[in-house]
Amino acid sequence: MDLPLLPTISTFFIVLSAIFVAIGWNLIRQRRIEAHKKVMLAAGASALTFFIIYASRTIFIGNTAFGGPEEYKIFYTIFLVFHITLATTGGIMGLITIWWGLKNRLDKHRKIGPYTSVIWFFTAITGVMVYLLLYVIYKGGPTTSVIKAILGGE
Repeated sequence: MDLPLLPTISTFFIVLSAIFVAIGWNLIRQRRIEAHKKVMLAAGASALTFFIIYASRTIFIGNTAFGGPEEYKIFYTIFLVFHITLATTGGIMGLITIWWGLKNRLDKHRKIGPYTSVIWFFTAITGVMVYLLLYVIYKGGPTTSVIKAILGGE
């Protein structure tokens, strides 16, 4: 099986971020605050690494279209929109949650943290499913560069 390098690496980092969130959640339940802080910052760094790889790939290489059967494309598109909505919401909530934790606004941090974590778990799960649908279950469709799309050319 010939898997694409950058999507595989970026998917690894989103899964790693979710694993760190799960570990961090467990650490805070044990009242291991410093360990929780370090692991959650690692989760944020992993998510940021994913985003940098994803954004760079999107800008310079492009996005891969769904290559599965045409009759499944609408379901894939709806699922992708759901995933993007989760990822955007989870990313914004993650930034806010980390910020409030670092600024010692623990009342707000504690209130939003569990919701942020659950959204992030679903983001990671649906992200892996998108990866599987694009590169493992079906062969990806054409990839078009955003720059080429804006400037024209092939």
